[in-house]
Amino acid sequence: MKQIGLIHIYTGDGKGKTTSAVGLGVRVLGHSLKVCYVYFHKQPEKYGYTEILNLEKLGARVYGFAKGHPFCDRSINANDLAKQASEGLVFLKELLVKEHFDLLILDEIIISVRDGYLEEKQLLDFVKSKPQNLELVLTGRDASQALIELADYVSNISKIKHPYDHLITSREGIEY
Repeated sequence: MKQIGLIHIYTGDGKGKTTSAVGLGVRVLGHSLKVCYVYFHKQPEKYGYTEILNLEKLGARVYGFAKGHPFCDRSINANDLAKQASEGLVFLKELLVKEHFDLLILDEIIISVRDGYLEEKQLLDFVKSKPQNLELVLTGRDASQALIELADYVSNISKIKHPYDHLITSREGIEY
């Protein structure tokens, strides 16, 4: 018998938050369960992110909202990101009424809250209203105390050393 769906948070300044979420998605798909992976502030068409393509190939439903971030692309409008992030949550709420998923991954949604593109209350309300059996993963740096208290699993992935500290830039197949 399946237990109720729990809430996971992968946060911190270390490498591996998305990788952990994707790994869980692959595990769930391997058990013939349904996965929905939703990314925020990423631009797969620009940077690749083959993990997104691979989840899709394995059968996950994939959506993206609030594409990009001013940290990586100064031409991105913050107001547009806020509107897109909010619209994304509305879309997902409607989707979850129509379709059943066993796992929903909201990759980098915590960044939307941290950087003011999404009100924390909107995300908290979304999490609290999720279907009872839906396992939910939230990723991104700087999870708030309110999100942490709501979660069942919280992993703080912290950086001790990183090649970026020595000016080694992101490498294809490793960081993206």
